[in-house]
Amino acid sequence: MKPDTKSAAAANSERMTWVQKKALIAAFLGWAFDGLDGYLYVMVAGPFVGRLLGGKAANDPETISKATIIQAVFLVGWAVGGAVFGRVGDKLGRAKTLTLTVLTYAIFTGLSFFATEWWHLMIFRFIAALGIGGEWAAGSALVSETLPTRHRVWGSALLQSGYMTGCIMASVTSGLMRGLDPKWVFVVGVLPAFLTVFIRAAVPEPEHWKAEAGKGEHPPVTALFAPSLRRTTILLSLFNSLSLVMAWAFLFFVPMAIGEMDAVKDWPAEDKAALKTRVAVVFFAANIGGNFIATYLAQRFGYRVSFVTMLAVALVAFLVGFRLDLTPSNIYVITSVCFCFGLGFFGNFPLYVPPLFPTLVRTLGAGFTYNIGRLISAVGVFFAGSIAHTHGAAKAVWWTSFLFIPTILVAMMLPEPPRESDAGARGPFPAR
Repeated sequence: MKPDTKSAAAANSERMTWVQKKALIAAFLGWAFDGLDGYLYVMVAGPFVGRLLGGKAANDPETISKATIIQAVFLVGWAVGGAVFGRVGDKLGRAKTLTLTVLTYAIFTGLSFFATEWWHLMIFRFIAALGIGGEWAAGSALVSETLPTRHRVWGSALLQSGYMTGCIMASVTSGLMRGLDPKWVFVVGVLPAFLTVFIRAAVPEPEHWKAEAGKGEHPPVTALFAPSLRRTTILLSLFNSLSLVMAWAFLFFVPMAIGEMDAVKDWPAEDKAALKTRVAVVFFAANIGGNFIATYLAQRFGYRVSFVTMLAVALVAFLVGFRLDLTPSNIYVITSVCFCFGLGFFGNFPLYVPPLFPTLVRTLGAGFTYNIGRLISAVGVFFAGSIAHTHGAAKAVWWTSFLFIPTILVAMMLPEPPRESDAGARGPFPAR
Protein backbone atom coordinates (compact mmCIF):
# COMPACT_ATOMS: atom_id res chain seq x y z
CA MET A 1 0.00 0.00 0.00
CA LYS A 2 2.85 2.38 0.68
CA PRO A 3 3.96 2.67 -2.95
CA ASP A 4 0.36 3.42 -3.94
CA THR A 5 0.14 6.07 -1.23
CA LYS A 6 3.33 7.68 -2.45
CA SER A 7 2.12 7.59 -6.05
CA ALA A 8 -1.14 9.23 -5.05
CA ALA A 9 0.71 11.92 -3.13
CA ALA A 10 3.00 12.56 -6.08
CA ALA A 11 0.06 12.78 -8.44
CA ASN A 12 -1.70 15.24 -6.16
CA SER A 13 1.43 17.40 -5.95
CA GLU A 14 1.45 17.61 -9.74
CA ARG A 15 -2.14 18.77 -10.02
CA MET A 16 -2.64 22.46 -10.57
CA THR A 17 -4.23 24.26 -7.64
CA TRP A 18 -6.60 27.17 -8.17
CA VAL A 19 -3.86 29.59 -7.05
CA GLN A 20 -1.49 28.15 -9.69
CA LYS A 21 -4.19 28.41 -12.34
CA LYS A 22 -4.79 32.06 -11.44
CA ALA A 23 -1.09 32.79 -11.77
CA LEU A 24 -1.05 31.18 -15.23
CA ILE A 25 -4.20 33.08 -16.25
CA ALA A 26 -2.75 36.39 -15.06
CA ALA A 27 0.52 35.85 -16.94
CA PHE A 28 -1.32 34.69 -20.08
CA LEU A 29 -3.61 37.73 -20.07
CA GLY A 30 -0.70 40.06 -19.36
CA TRP A 31 1.20 38.65 -22.34
CA ALA A 32 -1.94 38.72 -24.50
CA PHE A 33 -2.47 42.39 -23.77
CA ASP A 34 1.24 42.91 -24.45
CA GLY A 35 0.55 41.64 -27.94
CA LEU A 36 -2.57 43.80 -28.27
CA ASP A 37 -0.89 47.04 -27.21
CA GLY A 38 2.34 46.24 -29.02
CA TYR A 39 0.76 45.39 -32.37
CA LEU A 40 -2.00 48.00 -32.52
CA TYR A 41 0.53 50.54 -33.73
CA VAL A 42 1.94 48.24 -36.40
CA MET A 43 -1.50 47.76 -37.93
CA VAL A 44 -2.16 51.49 -38.25
CA ALA A 45 1.38 52.87 -38.44
CA GLY A 46 1.23 54.07 -42.04
CA PRO A 47 -2.11 55.91 -42.02
CA PHE A 48 -1.76 57.24 -38.46
CA VAL A 49 1.76 58.59 -38.81
CA GLY A 50 0.82 60.00 -42.22
CA ARG A 51 -2.00 61.98 -40.61
CA LEU A 52 0.31 63.26 -37.89
CA LEU A 53 2.62 64.51 -40.65
CA GLY A 54 -0.11 66.64 -42.15
CA GLY A 55 -1.99 64.12 -44.24
CA LYS A 56 0.84 62.35 -46.07
CA ALA A 57 0.19 58.99 -47.72
CA ALA A 58 1.01 55.77 -45.85
CA ASN A 59 3.67 54.91 -48.46
CA ASP A 60 5.22 58.39 -48.52
CA PRO A 61 8.99 58.19 -47.80
CA GLU A 62 8.69 60.55 -44.82
CA THR A 63 5.82 58.54 -43.38
CA ILE A 64 7.78 55.30 -43.67
CA SER A 65 10.85 56.96 -42.14
CA LYS A 66 9.02 58.43 -39.13
CA ALA A 67 6.96 55.26 -38.58
CA THR A 68 10.18 53.22 -38.57
CA ILE A 69 11.83 55.60 -36.07
CA ILE A 70 8.82 55.29 -33.74
CA GLN A 71 8.99 51.49 -33.93
CA ALA A 72 12.75 51.53 -33.30
CA VAL A 73 12.29 53.75 -30.22
CA PHE A 74 9.50 51.44 -29.05
CA LEU A 75 11.90 48.49 -29.20
CA VAL A 76 14.51 50.44 -27.24
CA GLY A 77 11.90 51.14 -24.56
CA TRP A 78 11.02 47.44 -24.52
CA ALA A 79 14.66 46.58 -23.84
CA VAL A 80 15.06 49.19 -21.10
CA GLY A 81 11.80 48.12 -19.45
CA GLY A 82 12.87 44.49 -19.44
CA ALA A 83 16.04 45.31 -17.54
CA VAL A 84 14.58 47.91 -15.16
CA PHE A 85 11.43 46.02 -14.23
CA GLY A 86 13.46 42.82 -14.13
CA ARG A 87 15.38 44.24 -11.21
CA VAL A 88 12.16 45.53 -9.64
CA GLY A 89 10.60 42.07 -9.97
CA ASP A 90 13.40 40.42 -8.01
CA LYS A 91 13.11 42.98 -5.19
CA LEU A 92 9.43 43.93 -5.11
CA GLY A 93 7.87 40.62 -6.17
CA ARG A 94 6.59 38.96 -9.34
CA ALA A 95 2.86 39.68 -8.95
CA LYS A 96 3.34 43.30 -7.84
CA THR A 97 5.66 43.97 -10.76
CA LEU A 98 3.24 42.31 -13.17
CA THR A 99 0.55 44.71 -11.96
CA LEU A 100 2.81 47.74 -12.34
CA THR A 101 3.98 46.84 -15.84
CA VAL A 102 0.49 46.12 -17.19
CA LEU A 103 -0.78 49.43 -15.81
CA THR A 104 2.14 51.27 -17.44
CA TYR A 105 1.61 49.95 -20.95
CA ALA A 106 -2.19 50.25 -20.75
CA ILE A 107 -2.15 53.92 -19.75
CA PHE A 108 0.43 55.06 -22.28
CA THR A 109 -1.07 53.07 -25.13
CA GLY A 110 -4.31 54.88 -24.41
CA LEU A 111 -2.53 58.24 -24.35
CA SER A 112 -1.41 57.62 -27.94
CA PHE A 113 -4.95 58.65 -28.87
CA PHE A 114 -4.05 62.24 -27.93
CA ALA A 115 -0.89 62.48 -30.04
CA THR A 116 -0.95 65.46 -32.41
CA GLU A 117 2.66 65.27 -33.59
CA TRP A 118 4.64 62.21 -34.63
CA TRP A 119 7.11 62.73 -31.78
CA HIS A 120 4.26 62.76 -29.25
CA LEU A 121 3.40 59.27 -30.45
CA MET A 122 7.05 58.25 -30.21
CA ILE A 123 7.20 59.30 -26.53
CA PHE A 124 3.98 57.51 -25.63
CA ARG A 125 5.12 54.36 -27.42
CA PHE A 126 8.48 54.44 -25.63
CA ILE A 127 6.90 54.60 -22.16
CA ALA A 128 4.31 51.95 -23.05
CA ALA A 129 7.19 49.72 -24.16
CA LEU A 130 8.81 50.00 -20.73
CA GLY A 131 5.81 48.18 -19.27
CA ILE A 132 5.56 45.66 -22.10
CA GLY A 133 9.23 44.72 -21.68
CA GLY A 134 8.90 44.33 -17.92
CA GLU A 135 5.71 42.28 -18.06
CA TRP A 136 7.31 39.34 -19.89
CA ALA A 137 10.05 38.91 -17.30
CA ALA A 138 7.70 39.20 -14.32
CA GLY A 139 5.06 36.92 -15.82
CA SER A 140 7.45 34.19 -16.92
CA ALA A 141 9.23 34.16 -13.54
CA LEU A 142 5.88 34.04 -11.73
CA VAL A 143 4.70 31.02 -13.71
CA SER A 144 8.03 29.17 -13.65
CA GLU A 145 8.07 29.38 -9.83
CA THR A 146 4.39 28.49 -9.45
CA LEU A 147 3.46 25.86 -12.01
CA PRO A 148 3.91 22.12 -11.23
CA THR A 149 6.80 20.48 -13.08
CA ARG A 150 4.71 18.36 -15.46
CA HIS A 151 2.77 21.40 -16.72
CA ARG A 152 5.67 23.73 -17.44
CA VAL A 153 6.55 22.68 -20.98
CA TRP A 154 3.02 23.15 -22.32
CA GLY A 155 2.54 26.13 -20.03
CA SER A 156 5.39 27.78 -21.91
CA ALA A 157 3.65 27.30 -25.27
CA LEU A 158 0.42 28.58 -23.79
CA LEU A 159 2.08 31.73 -22.43
CA GLN A 160 3.76 32.55 -25.73
CA SER A 161 0.50 31.89 -27.54
CA GLY A 162 -0.99 34.60 -25.34
CA TYR A 163 1.13 37.18 -27.14
CA MET A 164 -0.07 35.96 -30.53
CA THR A 165 -3.65 35.97 -29.27
CA GLY A 166 -3.14 39.64 -28.41
CA CYS A 167 -1.76 40.32 -31.87
CA ILE A 168 -4.84 38.69 -33.38
CA MET A 169 -6.96 40.95 -31.17
CA ALA A 170 -5.01 43.96 -32.47
CA SER A 171 -5.46 42.83 -36.07
CA VAL A 172 -9.21 42.30 -35.63
CA THR A 173 -9.54 45.62 -33.79
CA SER A 174 -7.85 47.56 -36.58
CA GLY A 175 -9.97 45.71 -39.14
CA LEU A 176 -13.25 46.43 -37.36
CA MET A 177 -12.28 50.08 -36.87
CA ARG A 178 -10.79 50.61 -40.33
CA GLY A 179 -13.43 53.22 -41.23
CA LEU A 180 -12.50 55.40 -38.24
CA ASP A 181 -9.57 57.69 -37.56
CA PRO A 182 -6.62 55.35 -36.77
CA LYS A 183 -6.14 56.98 -33.35
CA TRP A 184 -9.29 55.27 -32.04
CA VAL A 185 -7.63 51.84 -31.97
CA PHE A 186 -5.47 53.02 -29.07
CA VAL A 187 -8.52 53.49 -26.87
CA VAL A 188 -8.89 49.70 -26.92
CA GLY A 189 -5.34 49.53 -25.53
CA VAL A 190 -6.60 50.83 -22.17
CA LEU A 191 -8.47 47.56 -21.50
CA PRO A 192 -5.46 45.83 -19.84
CA ALA A 193 -5.66 48.33 -16.97
CA PHE A 194 -8.64 46.38 -15.67
CA LEU A 195 -6.47 43.25 -15.51
CA THR A 196 -4.46 44.83 -12.70
CA VAL A 197 -7.46 44.58 -10.37
CA PHE A 198 -7.58 40.81 -10.92
CA ILE A 199 -3.81 40.41 -10.44
CA ARG A 200 -3.70 42.34 -7.18
CA ALA A 201 -6.73 40.53 -5.77
CA ALA A 202 -6.09 36.98 -6.91
CA VAL A 203 -2.39 36.29 -7.47
CA PRO A 204 -0.02 35.87 -4.50
CA GLU A 205 3.75 36.00 -4.68
CA PRO A 206 5.44 32.60 -5.22
CA GLU A 207 6.47 30.92 -1.97
CA HIS A 208 9.90 30.15 -3.40
CA TRP A 209 10.56 33.85 -4.08
CA LYS A 210 9.26 34.90 -0.65
CA ALA A 211 11.60 32.41 1.04
CA GLU A 212 14.64 33.69 -0.86
CA ALA A 213 13.71 37.37 -0.64
CA GLY A 214 13.18 37.02 3.11
CA LYS A 215 16.88 36.38 3.55
CA GLY A 216 17.51 40.01 2.62
CA GLU A 217 20.35 39.25 0.21
CA HIS A 218 19.88 40.59 -3.32
CA PRO A 219 22.82 39.95 -5.65
CA PRO A 220 24.01 42.96 -7.68
CA VAL A 221 23.14 43.36 -11.34
CA THR A 222 26.70 42.34 -12.18
CA ALA A 223 25.84 38.83 -10.90
CA LEU A 224 24.54 38.10 -14.40
CA PHE A 225 28.15 38.23 -15.57
CA ALA A 226 29.64 36.25 -12.70
CA PRO A 227 31.71 33.27 -13.89
CA SER A 228 28.86 30.82 -13.28
CA LEU A 229 26.35 32.83 -15.35
CA ARG A 230 28.47 34.79 -17.84
CA ARG A 231 28.31 32.26 -20.66
CA THR A 232 24.55 31.78 -20.24
CA THR A 233 23.89 35.53 -20.18
CA ILE A 234 25.98 36.22 -23.28
CA LEU A 235 24.63 33.32 -25.35
CA LEU A 236 21.00 34.07 -24.49
CA SER A 237 21.46 37.77 -25.20
CA LEU A 238 23.02 37.04 -28.57
CA PHE A 239 20.42 34.43 -29.48
CA ASN A 240 17.52 36.67 -28.51
CA SER A 241 19.02 39.68 -30.29
CA LEU A 242 19.30 37.84 -33.60
CA SER A 243 15.87 36.25 -33.18
CA LEU A 244 14.12 39.51 -32.41
CA VAL A 245 15.61 41.35 -35.38
CA MET A 246 14.01 38.75 -37.63
CA ALA A 247 10.76 38.73 -35.66
CA TRP A 248 10.22 42.47 -35.83
CA ALA A 249 11.36 42.76 -39.42
CA PHE A 250 8.56 40.31 -40.25
CA LEU A 251 5.94 41.87 -37.99
CA PHE A 252 6.64 45.45 -39.03
CA PHE A 253 7.26 45.08 -42.75
CA VAL A 254 4.80 42.34 -43.78
CA PRO A 255 1.76 44.67 -43.45
CA MET A 256 3.65 47.16 -45.64
CA ALA A 257 4.56 44.41 -48.11
CA ILE A 258 0.88 43.47 -48.41
CA GLY A 259 0.00 47.04 -49.30
CA GLU A 260 2.79 47.14 -51.90
CA MET A 261 1.70 44.02 -53.82
CA ASP A 262 1.05 44.81 -57.50
CA ALA A 263 -2.48 43.44 -57.33
CA VAL A 264 -3.26 45.41 -54.16
CA LYS A 265 -1.44 48.76 -54.26
CA ASP A 266 -4.30 50.53 -56.08
CA TRP A 267 -7.02 49.17 -53.80
CA PRO A 268 -8.95 51.58 -51.53
CA ALA A 269 -7.38 52.02 -48.09
CA GLU A 270 -10.20 50.15 -46.33
CA ASP A 271 -9.82 47.12 -48.62
CA LYS A 272 -6.07 47.05 -47.97
CA ALA A 273 -6.70 47.19 -44.22
CA ALA A 274 -9.18 44.33 -44.46
CA LEU A 275 -6.68 42.16 -46.34
CA LYS A 276 -3.92 42.94 -43.83
CA THR A 277 -6.27 41.92 -41.02
CA ARG A 278 -7.17 38.60 -42.66
CA VAL A 279 -3.56 37.72 -43.41
CA ALA A 280 -2.40 38.68 -39.90
CA VAL A 281 -5.07 36.57 -38.21
CA VAL A 282 -4.05 33.55 -40.32
CA PHE A 283 -0.29 33.82 -39.72
CA PHE A 284 -0.72 34.53 -36.00
CA ALA A 285 -2.92 31.45 -35.70
CA ALA A 286 -0.22 29.46 -37.54
CA ASN A 287 2.34 30.76 -35.06
CA ILE A 288 0.32 29.46 -32.13
CA GLY A 289 0.62 26.03 -33.74
CA GLY A 290 4.35 26.64 -34.09
CA ASN A 291 4.63 27.35 -30.36
CA PHE A 292 3.30 23.89 -29.56
CA ILE A 293 5.48 22.23 -32.22
CA ALA A 294 8.55 23.84 -30.67
CA THR A 295 7.64 22.82 -27.11
CA TYR A 296 6.88 19.26 -28.27
CA LEU A 297 10.33 19.04 -29.84
CA ALA A 298 11.87 20.46 -26.66
CA GLN A 299 10.11 17.91 -24.52
CA ARG A 300 11.18 15.00 -26.71
CA PHE A 301 14.69 16.01 -27.83
CA GLY A 302 15.80 19.00 -25.75
CA TYR A 303 15.77 22.74 -26.33
CA ARG A 304 18.80 22.91 -28.61
CA VAL A 305 17.31 20.44 -31.07
CA SER A 306 13.99 22.27 -30.95
CA PHE A 307 15.57 25.65 -31.68
CA VAL A 308 17.82 24.40 -34.49
CA THR A 309 15.03 22.43 -36.20
CA MET A 310 12.57 25.32 -36.19
CA LEU A 311 15.20 27.81 -37.36
CA ALA A 312 16.42 25.59 -40.21
CA VAL A 313 12.90 25.18 -41.60
CA ALA A 314 12.32 28.92 -41.21
CA LEU A 315 15.50 29.78 -43.12
CA VAL A 316 14.32 27.83 -46.16
CA ALA A 317 10.76 29.16 -45.89
CA PHE A 318 11.84 32.81 -45.73
CA LEU A 319 14.44 32.61 -48.50
CA VAL A 320 12.05 30.83 -50.85
CA GLY A 321 8.80 32.56 -49.87
CA PHE A 322 9.93 36.17 -49.93
CA ARG A 323 11.85 35.63 -53.15
CA LEU A 324 8.56 35.04 -54.93
CA ASP A 325 6.23 37.75 -56.19
CA LEU A 326 3.68 38.17 -53.41
CA THR A 327 0.03 37.95 -54.43
CA PRO A 328 -3.32 37.91 -52.56
CA SER A 329 -3.38 34.16 -53.21
CA ASN A 330 0.05 33.09 -51.98
CA ILE A 331 0.53 35.62 -49.17
CA TYR A 332 -1.47 33.49 -46.71
CA VAL A 333 0.64 30.37 -47.22
CA ILE A 334 3.99 32.16 -47.33
CA THR A 335 3.44 34.22 -44.17
CA SER A 336 1.87 31.31 -42.27
CA VAL A 337 4.72 28.88 -42.91
CA CYS A 338 7.35 31.54 -42.23
CA PHE A 339 5.70 32.71 -39.03
CA CYS A 340 4.93 29.20 -37.79
CA PHE A 341 8.59 28.15 -37.83
CA GLY A 342 10.38 31.50 -37.89
CA LEU A 343 8.82 32.64 -34.64
CA GLY A 344 7.27 29.43 -33.31
CA PHE A 345 10.45 28.62 -31.39
CA PHE A 346 9.64 31.58 -29.13
CA GLY A 347 7.10 29.22 -27.57
CA ASN A 348 10.00 27.73 -25.60
CA PHE A 349 11.15 31.04 -24.14
CA PRO A 350 8.77 31.79 -21.22
CA LEU A 351 9.74 28.72 -19.22
CA TYR A 352 13.12 28.00 -20.81
CA VAL A 353 14.89 31.21 -19.81
CA PRO A 354 13.94 31.74 -16.10
CA PRO A 355 15.27 28.37 -14.83
CA LEU A 356 18.72 29.27 -16.11
CA PHE A 357 19.10 31.95 -13.41
CA PRO A 358 19.08 31.84 -9.58
CA THR A 359 15.92 33.03 -7.83
CA LEU A 360 17.01 36.54 -6.83
CA VAL A 361 18.28 37.44 -10.30
CA ARG A 362 15.71 35.36 -12.17
CA THR A 363 13.42 38.19 -13.31
CA LEU A 364 16.43 40.38 -14.03
CA GLY A 365 18.15 37.61 -16.02
CA ALA A 366 15.00 36.81 -17.99
CA GLY A 367 14.25 40.48 -18.60
CA PHE A 368 17.79 41.42 -19.55
CA THR A 369 18.63 38.56 -21.88
CA TYR A 370 15.25 38.45 -23.59
CA ASN A 371 14.85 42.19 -23.98
CA ILE A 372 18.41 43.28 -24.72
CA GLY A 373 17.61 41.96 -28.17
CA ARG A 374 15.15 44.83 -28.56
CA LEU A 375 18.08 47.25 -28.75
CA ILE A 376 19.64 45.25 -31.55
CA SER A 377 16.28 44.74 -33.23
CA ALA A 378 15.70 48.49 -33.09
CA VAL A 379 18.88 48.98 -35.10
CA GLY A 380 17.87 46.09 -37.35
CA VAL A 381 14.44 47.56 -38.06
CA PHE A 382 16.04 50.93 -38.80
CA PHE A 383 18.40 49.42 -41.39
CA ALA A 384 15.69 47.17 -42.78
CA GLY A 385 13.65 50.34 -43.19
CA SER A 386 16.32 51.74 -45.51
CA ILE A 387 16.05 48.56 -47.62
CA ALA A 388 12.26 48.85 -47.63
CA HIS A 389 12.50 52.48 -48.71
CA THR A 390 14.68 51.56 -51.69
CA HIS A 391 13.62 48.05 -52.69
CA GLY A 392 10.29 47.46 -50.96
CA ALA A 393 9.15 45.90 -47.68
CA ALA A 394 9.26 42.29 -48.96
CA LYS A 395 12.94 42.64 -49.83
CA ALA A 396 13.62 43.98 -46.33
CA VAL A 397 12.18 40.78 -44.86
CA TRP A 398 14.09 38.60 -47.34
CA TRP A 399 17.48 40.13 -46.58
CA THR A 400 16.87 40.01 -42.83
CA SER A 401 16.17 36.28 -43.05
CA PHE A 402 19.87 35.58 -43.62
CA LEU A 403 20.28 36.21 -39.89
CA PHE A 404 18.78 32.76 -39.35
CA ILE A 405 22.22 31.33 -40.21
CA PRO A 406 24.18 32.82 -37.27
CA THR A 407 21.13 32.26 -35.04
CA ILE A 408 21.30 28.52 -35.77
CA LEU A 409 24.99 28.49 -34.86
CA VAL A 410 24.32 30.19 -31.53
CA ALA A 411 21.38 27.84 -30.83
CA MET A 412 23.76 24.88 -31.02
CA MET A 413 25.65 26.27 -28.01
CA LEU A 414 22.70 27.19 -25.79
CA PRO A 415 22.51 25.59 -22.33
CA GLU A 416 19.77 23.22 -21.23
CA PRO A 417 17.90 24.08 -17.98
CA PRO A 418 19.22 22.34 -14.85
CA ARG A 419 17.76 18.98 -13.96
CA GLU A 420 15.39 18.93 -11.03
CA SER A 421 17.93 17.18 -8.83
CA ASP A 422 20.69 19.62 -9.78
CA ALA A 423 18.69 22.84 -9.57
CA GLY A 424 19.89 23.77 -6.09
CA ALA A 425 19.35 27.44 -5.38
CA ARG A 426 17.77 27.86 -8.78
CA GLY A 427 14.64 26.11 -7.61
CA PRO A 428 12.78 23.00 -8.82
CA PHE A 429 12.56 22.82 -12.59
CA PRO A 430 11.66 20.08 -15.04
CA ALA A 431 14.39 17.59 -15.87
CA ARG A 432 15.82 17.79 -19.35
